[in-house]
Amino acid sequence: MSSNLLATALVAPFEHLRMTDVETVGGKNASLGEMISQLAASGVRVPGGFATTAHAFRQFLQHKGLAGRIEARLATLNTDDVRALAEAGAEIRHWIESTPFPPELDAAITAEFAKLTKDNPGASFAVRSSATAEDLPDASFAGQQETFLNVVGIAEVLAKMKEVFASLYNDRAISYRVHKGFAHSDVALSAGVQRMVRSDLGAAGVMFTIDTESGFPDVVFITSSYGLGETVVQGAVNPDEFYVHKHALRAGKSAIIRRNLGSKLIKMEFATPEEKAASGRLVKTVDTLHEHRNRYSLSDADVAELAGYALTIETHYAGPPRDGEEPAGGQGRAALQAEELGHGARRRPRDRPEDRDRSGAHRAQHQGHGHGAGR
Repeated sequence: MSSNLLATALVAPFEHLRMTDVETVGGKNASLGEMISQLAASGVRVPGGFATTAHAFRQFLQHKGLAGRIEARLATLNTDDVRALAEAGAEIRHWIESTPFPPELDAAITAEFAKLTKDNPGASFAVRSSATAEDLPDASFAGQQETFLNVVGIAEVLAKMKEVFASLYNDRAISYRVHKGFAHSDVALSAGVQRMVRSDLGAAGVMFTIDTESGFPDVVFITSSYGLGETVVQGAVNPDEFYVHKHALRAGKSAIIRRNLGSKLIKMEFATPEEKAASGRLVKTVDTLHEHRNRYSLSDADVAELAGYALTIETHYAGPPRDGEEPAGGQGRAALQAEELGHGARRRPRDRPEDRDRSGAHRAQHQGHGHGAGR
């Protein structure tokens, strides 16, 4: 899609996006588009979907006078007053979630979603935020907004999109922008709707094109645990770890040089339709079976295939090391995103929330080999 068309578009399929579209759909969605449009021929599998644009977000905020009300509410807010910050954020989020989408935006989202679900109306999707100013040289907005998994049907997608948009005004995000000197209107959100791989029936995690602890560049570092990858991303589990030597992998030799068995005490799964109806929860966390804790969540073949994806992604971007998410469902492995790592010290993902900022490399989320059907 040309930049002129994209500037006024409300939604865009991932395959029409490139890394040059960060200002329109944010870094995460632009990266997904780059991988889908450029790396599919190289064997890197990325689930499809679409993104709303920054233009759509701003059009929504102009609808029913939302932008003006938000600006007025924040104009005199003292973000150091925790109670006042919480009250203002909650009020703004309620306004956003209760305001209907403009008819043309509602229609555009509905039409694009209908294309995705034509052959599988019951398919599950992730609805994720992608900020148009996610990682600037002196600031990082990544991780501040909401992500929703196991979203089924257009009504749920539209509702979760509003919650994603509303999360731009959570307490942390409001305070961060104020303290960094960014006008609230400088940041727009794109909502990405991506078909999910049933890694809740298999395994998922994060892989890096560098050893994140030492900075050693000649290995791919892969973390993995059973279930949805959010437990690894959030630092909620101690995952399995695999180190793959890049030169050996390229030479077609046995390339796994080290593996560490993680405890993998819990895993995240899809909530059943009955559980969703009763509680509104889309996912649930359960204990991992003891026999699964004591074995690796990925086979050597899975690790080698994922590491191959990492090398392809690294070569394509030809820049700093990358990280990415990799889901593993019964239909095989896939990459969910690829990102240049942000700011701060290099560190290894651990089971502590404060370790979520793994810096100095790029990462990719993965989902892959599992015990059941793909999603």
